Order: sequence, then structure tokens, then C-alpha cells
Amino acid sequence: MKVLVSDAVAQSGVELLQKEFNVDVKVNLDPAELIKIIPEYDALVVRSETKVTKEVLEAAANLKVIGRAGVGVDNIDVEFATKKGVIVLNAPEGNTIAATEHTMAMMLALARNIPQAHASMKNKEWKRSKFMGVEMRGKTLGILGLGRIGTGVAKRALAMEMKVMAYDPFMNAERAEELGIKVAEIDEILTKADFITLHLPKTPQTINMLNKESFAKMKKGVRIVNCARGGVINEVDLAEALKDGTVAGAAIDVFAKEPAGPDNPLLDVDNIVLTPHLGASTAEAQVGVAVDVAEGIIKALNGEPVTTAVNMAPIPAHVLETIQPYLNLAEKMGCLAVHLADGRINAVEVEYNGEISEVDTKMLTTGVIKGMLNPILQEKINYVNAPGLAKARGIKIKEVKSQEIDNFADLITVNVHTDKGLKSVSGTLFGREEQRIVKINGFRVDVEPNGWLLIGPHSNRPGIVGKIGTILGEEQINIAGMQVGRGDIAGTNIMVVNVETDVPTPVLLKIKAIDGMLGAQLVNLNA
Repeated sequence: MKVLVSDAVAQSGVELLQKEFNVDVKVNLDPAELIKIIPEYDALVVRSETKVTKEVLEAAANLKVIGRAGVGVDNIDVEFATKKGVIVLNAPEGNTIAATEHTMAMMLALARNIPQAHASMKNKEWKRSKFMGVEMRGKTLGILGLGRIGTGVAKRALAMEMKVMAYDPFMNAERAEELGIKVAEIDEILTKADFITLHLPKTPQTINMLNKESFAKMKKGVRIVNCARGGVINEVDLAEALKDGTVAGAAIDVFAKEPAGPDNPLLDVDNIVLTPHLGASTAEAQVGVAVDVAEGIIKALNGEPVTTAVNMAPIPAHVLETIQPYLNLAEKMGCLAVHLADGRINAVEVEYNGEISEVDTKMLTTGVIKGMLNPILQEKINYVNAPGLAKARGIKIKEVKSQEIDNFADLITVNVHTDKGLKSVSGTLFGREEQRIVKINGFRVDVEPNGWLLIGPHSNRPGIVGKIGTILGEEQINIAGMQVGRGDIAGTNIMVVNVETDVPTPVLLKIKAIDGMLGAQLVNLNA
């Protein structure tokens, strides 16, 4: 077996590979050089410099695995690698400690005005009273996102005798309480926390999550830390909140646009600590990702399961032939179900009826979980890590199978159990190709699961659907499809509208305010 390391990685990772395989380290290869030599290698190790394109993969006659010494795999054509049967793996945990510790360092620097005091001292000044700080002991820390890094921050904050409350829709309340963390909703954290730290991915749901309205809800003198993703805080609104004293201070490591340009509004604020995306920039983190990716490659080349693979694990050909048409549908059903769910998820039950129940459906169930977790978690969700991430949040997963059929040859139903009740979505294929959602919370529908869906239960009375159409038309939002489904509850229907663009929050609120509407939910199934 031969391994090519085409980017600079920590030597410890290279040495680990050298114990098992023949390893060549050739950095700064241009695309033509890489394409020329890649046929002789079984594995490739990259960071972000090497671009593993379709052309490289087509030339890689013997390639079995690509390892990314880091988290992001944007420089790898994962889709084409999967088609060629090449495993793509990364190192999602190698920088966890670095990011966790940087968050704590930023929080402490913010509390004690350390950067400002240092700058003053370098100017030959001695102004003790100017840099009066606050203690963290006894303060309430609000954590938005309780993944690996968020949990690590919570543990350290508890050791510093802080009170910790956290929001994470996938963290089971009992599991959080075992860690000493109080589970809370976002608004409760905004109103009660002395410090707020974000550990959320950047998604359509989290962009500008903290904005002018959020800051207005916060306790006077709150301090905010963001070492997660740029864009989840509205930088213009944060700058104003810092200037007018609504927010006492902020510590920011990530920015909406990087590198942060001279026009970034946060650069003109005094009561802020800024670093240039240093969350993973430690010698140990670089060693960690190199070792992690080396261990993954060793397992892959030895035919062992790879827990850090970002693409689908191999499954028997006859099983894949049966379930492959359902994989995309399963993910979309999971995405739709989690958006409909109200409260904290305790369990997910996936029912298989008809012929689909006769094969191994674990991959489909994993697809459902992947679709549920992907819109909200900061981690990159794949078919390997989705079950573990669900388990870590106390979500119980169960499959139920039956060959009995009702109106469909095959039917998949996702039941999401929360502390506030049950939500369900059923789907099937028409002609093994056309994906359809056929039930939502017991209401019979026929929905193509693509793009934006506006979903609204409502009273069965004239005029409601027309009013919704009028509102959308006035806002220049085009309707691609609309239907009304009936359920078991007399006098109640559900409306599903396929819209071609996002529906802004003010428009959604206007729809919810229509007399007879029992709610309105917008879901983007292509996000």
C-alpha cells in the first residue's frame, strides 16, 4: 500500500502512517503533477491546499481513501469520490480542545479587559481604574449549541463555579442535567445570561440569529462570545449594541466575511476583543488532526470501519439497489419532521411498511437521522456519525417493520416523540422515482419534497387559502403548487404550499394572524 501526503501536516501523523505503509510526502504539486502520479497511490492525505477534483479522481486508479487533516472537505469532490467507491474521511475532533480553550480564553480576556489593559501598558500608561473587570464565578453562562465544543465549554465553566444554561434542540434534558446544565429556550437565555457563547453552525436558520431584537431582550451588561461561525451574529447590530451599552462587551473570533476587511463595523468598537479565526490554531490541534486522519486511513486500508467517513459506507449491492431510491427521500423526511417537531426530541421511530420492510433498512434510518440533525448541528453530519450524535443527545432510535400495506406498495413513516407530543411524516415513491410526502401529522397530502414548503394547519372554513394566496402574491412570492389535506380531526385541514423563494418572517407572521390559521411553518428541504 502506498500513501501520498500532498499538503504539509504534522510529522506525527506522517510517522504513524510510515509504520504501516510506504509514504511519500510531496507538497506544492500543481494539478497536472498530481494527476500524473496519483494512479500509483492507495491513499491521499490533504489539508486545504490540494484540490481533489473529478479529474484527479478519474486518474486515481488505485485510490481507496482520501483523508482531510481538518474538518472541512470543500476541496474534495466528495460526490464523485463516493461514486468511485473512494472513502473520504476527516478529523472532526482534532481541534475540539483548541476551540474550547480559545472560547474560555476569550471569555476571560473579555471579563478582565486584558487586551485593552495590555495595549495601555505598551503605551507606557498605568490606568488601573479604567480596566475594572467582572468575576465569572456565580455568573450565568448561556450556551447556544451543546455539541462537542459547547459541552466542553460548559464543563470548564462549571469548574469555575458559573451557572450554566444551554439551548440545543437535540440535547435530551436528562442528559444535560447529568452534566449539571440547565436546558433552556433561547429567549430565557437571552433574558437571564450574564455571558452568552455561541457554538452553532451557520445555516439559513441561524444566520443573524443574534440581532437588534435579540440584544434588546438581553440583560443589561451582557457579554457575548463567538468562536463558532461568522454570520450567526449581525455585526452591524452588535456594533451598535456595544456602542450604546446594551452589550457590555464581546469577544469575536469569526466573521461574516473573512478576512475581516477595514469596513467591518466591529473594528471601530472599543469594548470588544477580536482575534483572526484562531479557534483551531494550536500546535496540539494540528498534531491532533494529523494523527486522527492517519488513524482513519490505517483503518480504511485495513478494511475496518471508519467512524470519521463523510460519505456513505459500503453496503451489499442487492440492498443498495433496493434502498437507494429512498435515501434522498429519507433525509428530506427527517428534515421536515424536525422542523415540525415542537419541544425536545426524546425518541424517533421509523416505520417501514410493504416490500421495503424485507431488506436491511439501517441505512435509511440513518438517512432520516442525518436529515434531522443536519439543519441544526455545528458538526458535519454524515451516514457514519449521525447515529452516534443522536445517541449522545439522548435520542432513542427505533425501527418498526411490517409487510402489511394500506394504500401504498411501500411506505416510510417518521414519528418524532418530544416532551410536547408526537409529530409524524409519511413518504413513498411513485414508480420508484417520484418522491412524495403523503401524510403530515395524519393529514393526507401529496407533496413533492423539494424547495420551500409553507405548511399550515387551519380550520375548515371558506376563504383561508385565498387569503394566503393574496398575501404571497402581494409580496411577489410565487406559488409553485398548493393543496389542502384532510385528517382525522373534524373541521381541521392542513395546507401545503410549494413556494419558489423564502418567505420573510413578517410575511409568515401575517399568515399566522389570519383568522382560522392554527399555525404556519416554513421548511427549506434543499438547504
